[in-house]
Amino acid sequence: MFVYNPPTMRKFILILILFLGAAFVFLSFGELESILKTLQHGNLWFILLALLIQFAWFLVTGLTYQSLYHLLGMQDGLRKLSLMSVAANFVNVVAPSAGMGGMAVFISNAARHRQSVGKVTIVSMLYLFLDYVAFLFVLTLGLIVLFRRNDLDPTEIAASAIIFAIAIALGFLLYLGSRSAEALGNALAWMARFMNRVAKPFIHRNYLNEARAYEFAHEMASDLKSLPEKRHSLIVPFVYAFANKALLMLILLTTFMAFQVPFSAGTIIGGFAISYLFLIVSPTPAGIGIVEGVMPLALSSLRVPWSEAVIITLAYRGLTFWVPLGMGAIAFRMLNREKKNG
Repeated sequence: MFVYNPPTMRKFILILILFLGAAFVFLSFGELESILKTLQHGNLWFILLALLIQFAWFLVTGLTYQSLYHLLGMQDGLRKLSLMSVAANFVNVVAPSAGMGGMAVFISNAARHRQSVGKVTIVSMLYLFLDYVAFLFVLTLGLIVLFRRNDLDPTEIAASAIIFAIAIALGFLLYLGSRSAEALGNALAWMARFMNRVAKPFIHRNYLNEARAYEFAHEMASDLKSLPEKRHSLIVPFVYAFANKALLMLILLTTFMAFQVPFSAGTIIGGFAISYLFLIVSPTPAGIGIVEGVMPLALSSLRVPWSEAVIITLAYRGLTFWVPLGMGAIAFRMLNREKKNG
């Protein structure tokens, strides 16, 4: 008879995720080969500068989480939080689960160090909300650029509307929790019922526990209620969220310079806004296969020659998708080794 063994289960999950990562790389080998060949033709110093900026992005992501941890009265080191954020990104890509797989990295760490799971969930929600708000600011500028150049089409408007709707829904949930645990519990229970109706024809059972939704809401509510009193403390995470997007745009700018492709501020803002927009709304993890098709179209509509737009896209995705994915695999393995040794 099978007996549940937590260490055995953790080892199995670790092996499964690393296997999925290896399979993902194998299936995308053709794209990786194209990216490596493309990068070889760029200016080495600008590519190294872009890599340095990407590592700064890792650091800023960790600083964002650290500032949100402090906001809710928790402590964790910058190195640890940076590793967890990169590992969470890796898990979300190789084992897509609407962000829940990545969140599990933080929740597992919280449980191991006897931190509140509710607080860690709030941190994850706040991080996502701030990330959307910062991007919506950039997206608005990008849409203005496209509108002024008569290149704004219905697809981009529809995708932008989805992002606005997600940000509003997330903000509304945070607001509900800050006002009433019961209201948040009702909202989470409704979401659980909806998910159960969708999943039941396939798995023939309830996927989510509605009663647990109310318990979870009460666990989160006390911390959410204190947020309005800490409005000024949200300034630092907001600044980091905007710095996060600024660094990604700086990588795109550096990529243009590496291949000596002329650009303007509007080209950088518009190109980044559209590529990141479809990265978020894409049905594939991290926009794989979608962004590679949309970004050259966006850049060419911004007067970048098609052949150069393809080169920029391959190089940029190599730096901002494949480098973090590889670092995420390393971070995930490091965290599991530390867990085992701890």
